[in-house]
Amino acid sequence: MERIIEEIREDLSRRIAAAADRLAERTLAEDPAYAALLGRAELRERIHHNLRQAVDGLVRSSRGLPVELADARATGTLRAEQGLPLASLLRTYRRGGRLLWLALTEAVSAHDRAALPRLLPGATALWDVLDQMTDAVTESYRTTEAARTDRDRERRAALLDALLDGSAAVDGPAASEAAAQLGLPERGRFAVVVLAAGSADGAGPRPGGSGDPRVLWRIRADGESGLVQLGHHPLESVRELLAPLGVRAGVSPVVEAPAEVARAHRLAALALRTAPASGGPRTALLDERLPAALVASQAELAGRLRQVVLGPVLALPAEDRRVLLTTLGTWLACRGSTTHAAQRLYCHRNTVSNRLRRLEQLTGRALSDPAHVVELALAHAAVTQRAGAEGAASRPGPPDRGRRTGGPTR
Repeated sequence: MERIIEEIREDLSRRIAAAADRLAERTLAEDPAYAALLGRAELRERIHHNLRQAVDGLVRSSRGLPVELADARATGTLRAEQGLPLASLLRTYRRGGRLLWLALTEAVSAHDRAALPRLLPGATALWDVLDQMTDAVTESYRTTEAARTDRDRERRAALLDALLDGSAAVDGPAASEAAAQLGLPERGRFAVVVLAAGSADGAGPRPGGSGDPRVLWRIRADGESGLVQLGHHPLESVRELLAPLGVRAGVSPVVEAPAEVARAHRLAALALRTAPASGGPRTALLDERLPAALVASQAELAGRLRQVVLGPVLALPAEDRRVLLTTLGTWLACRGSTTHAAQRLYCHRNTVSNRLRRLEQLTGRALSDPAHVVELALAHAAVTQRAGAEGAASRPGPPDRGRRTGGPTR
């Protein structure tokens, strides 16, 4: 093979140059990615160089020497950094291989048609060289792309942290810049959702459908948060988005600027503390749970509420305490309807009335007095939140996987 190439080298060089011209023109005409990246002269020179490298590789292979692949690896790295699709790069390599074989056969035929059979064994060697070159390009490209993806993920996570945690300037250009780099507008409708730690373990946030709000997720060991770009969607759409996950979540009110996201994040975390641990919807919108959020935000006063308003009930034996608190909570959820509470509790209406009278006697509060009902409702929320916090603390948490960056993002 080496002797054949030496015999046709001058003609082969001319044909390779012509092939590089044709391939450069075809690539730029058919592949917008290449056309946006390289000019004709640069692309033609790169193709010409690769074809010469393939010929040199064929010669080295015929001598039993390894093919030089440093240039192929460098090309893969460069194109990955430039963002050229791998499919575009490999397509040009494959087309170049076919043109090189055509140039070889034409050059041999022009030199000595009778020598063509001597070229055939070189076909396998040539395609082996080309395979090695494309493998090197692909491996280098994917390694570089993976590293770039990791860098981009870390950068996006840092930008999202700047908005969620308020490490960007409160209302200065830093927040706007972070938002712009995340593809968010300077003004819009945003909300933040916070998931309970470990509640989505093994499932994780999922991207919604094309008609759902866009969510940028930040996943960390202490829980998961999502910055929701609502657009025209109502805030309630966040609850629908989370429903399939079956997780406890808190949702902030709507804010209109990236600089307000940190405050929304704090309010979403507060809303999460009011989300029920079981039964019914587990996504708490802050504006729907303001009394419970008020209790959750004042731990010391919540403790006083529990003791002053419901202390006598909490001092009862466990089963009696559970029955009265469950009855009170159900009656409140049923908007003071004893009949509806009885239906939900699967007992007679008189049973509910008797339990409520006992509650009034123990607490000294009358359920006919709106002020007393407010006290009982807030105290009940304080008891429920404390029970939920103690239950969460007693459950084993998920394994500490450390800080993970952005999960499914839309």
